[in-house]
Amino acid sequence: MPGSAIAGLSPIHRRRQLGGWVIAAALALGAGAILLRAEKPLTPKHENRHHEIDQLEDQWRDAILTSNTKVLDSLLSNDYMAITPSGTVQDKDETLANFRDGRVRFTALTFSDQKVRFYGNTAVVTSLAAIRATTIDGEVMGNYRYTCVYARSPQGKWQIVSFEASRVREPGPHKRNEFH
Repeated sequence: MPGSAIAGLSPIHRRRQLGGWVIAAALALGAGAILLRAEKPLTPKHENRHHEIDQLEDQWRDAILTSNTKVLDSLLSNDYMAITPSGTVQDKDETLANFRDGRVRFTALTFSDQKVRFYGNTAVVTSLAAIRATTIDGEVMGNYRYTCVYARSPQGKWQIVSFEASRVREPGPHKRNEFH
């Protein structure tokens, strides 16, 4: 390349210089592609699925607040499995019985920091829930992180197949044997 800055370099240095430019150009193109991809708006299909899950989360919250086991029954799949904040496992029948028999009664439930991700016919919702409830052990209140997994049936109906909640620890000293 006569007249260029690398013309006076040895063939080895010239290759290294060109190799560096090729790598830099590839990185710049890759970064540009990532930025373009990140700014790409959701397609109507994805917006619709997201809206569906948002509505189901609202229905689920309302059903929990009113102990509406009929709505909960339709939202939970037959093979639904929950892991409670205390680590116990509950199936659909146990969950519905807890609400029907008044063993669990929510008086406040607010969601925030909600994220929905899709993997084919599966939607994973993560959120922060501020709750106030009464259980057979007494009053429960605080913030909980939860994951709710929805699966879409071949007929197109979304149902909750899995749920897990964990209490958000408050700042300050904790017991030594607590899992961090």
